[in-house]
Amino acid sequence: PDGYEAIHGVDLEVAAGEIVALLGPSGSGKSSLLRAVAGLEAVTRGEIHIWGRNVAGVPVHKRGCGMVFQDGQLFPHRSVAGNIAYGLEHTGRSKREIAAEVSRWLDLVGLEGYGDRAITTLSGGQAQRVALARSLARGTGLLLLDEPLSALDRDLREELAVELRTIMTQANTAGLYVTHDHEEAFTVADRIAVVADGRIEAIGPVPDIRTKLAK
Repeated sequence: PDGYEAIHGVDLEVAAGEIVALLGPSGSGKSSLLRAVAGLEAVTRGEIHIWGRNVAGVPVHKRGCGMVFQDGQLFPHRSVAGNIAYGLEHTGRSKREIAAEVSRWLDLVGLEGYGDRAITTLSGGQAQRVALARSLARGTGLLLLDEPLSALDRDLREELAVELRTIMTQANTAGLYVTHDHEEAFTVADRIAVVADGRIEAIGPVPDIRTKLAK
């Protein structure tokens, strides 16, 4: 309404199975860009294509992507397994098939045997693994991650950044990953887009951006 544009002139493509980090300080526009892709913020101009389909104006739940937030946004009334099963319950699969799929994702995120646990008993790192598994289980092939590790302490962030990249690579999932942390971006991403004042100032493979930012 006031004419302010959080992002402008952005041209970005994420290939299947590729992880691209949006790197920039608070207020740079990186989260606004991610939320526009997710459908959480309206786009006034331009197009957003997910798997070849223009999704501008398409509701969030019909865009064909998963999302992981800083706080995980897990369902406290559901168990760990119940959270992961959420996106599978209306796919026509049997309870046995869903249970097998949930077990597979628990193994992949390093939480084997945690299915019956209450969400309130989990550490911050464990909760984010559940959030990751829940989004990956939907099988969309595209995951949007908005500062998913920023609420964790430094040591745990570094550990989970490595694990998160491994998990997403094994799941063959493309990712658009928002962070303000350089080392986190270097660890997780294949390519980095440096965002400032609502624009992409530089984009390239991790080694190239690392060199550029070091100058």
